[in-house]
Amino acid sequence: MRISRAFTLIEPGAVVMVTTSDGRRDNVMTISWTMVLDFTPKFAIATGPWNHSYGALAKTRECVIAIPAVDLLDKVVGVGSCSGADTDKFEKFGLTAVRVRAVRPPLIKECLANIACKVIDIIEKHNIVVLEGVAAYFDSARKERQTFHAVGDGTFVADGRKFDRREMMRAKLPAGV
Repeated sequence: MRISRAFTLIEPGAVVMVTTSDGRRDNVMTISWTMVLDFTPKFAIATGPWNHSYGALAKTRECVIAIPAVDLLDKVVGVGSCSGADTDKFEKFGLTAVRVRAVRPPLIKECLANIACKVIDIIEKHNIVVLEGVAAYFDSARKERQTFHAVGDGTFVADGRKFDRREMMRAKLPAGV
């Protein structure tokens, strides 16, 4: 394997869609590089000026992280394959914008969960936007709950079996370990 492909060996968090609003128009972009920061409602996404939504994100410092289930994979790829500069992605991909009080950008009704966020830092050197969640919404009636991850080469993997090790992780380690 070439070193330039090494990123496909460690994939990030679930693929998400991020909604923004510039005050006139809502937009949505697909983000495949996400991560949770510690055990807090803080998140990081990798994006920059090459994404049309980035301007609104940097200006308004608000967004929604919308977490799709695997049944939305084709829509998510479609959203990520065109620009909001010339496409109303909500209309084109049949996504329903839902207004909330926490932030101006809308939630996406079809998604399993949505996290309304405020931008708390932009690390331009690495194209990382740090977000703090201010409200969370989960569709408990949704049947499909399996999320998916981008490998980074145009392929995706869906979440699989769940392993419960909560009891084991709560056990205290011997002193000095």
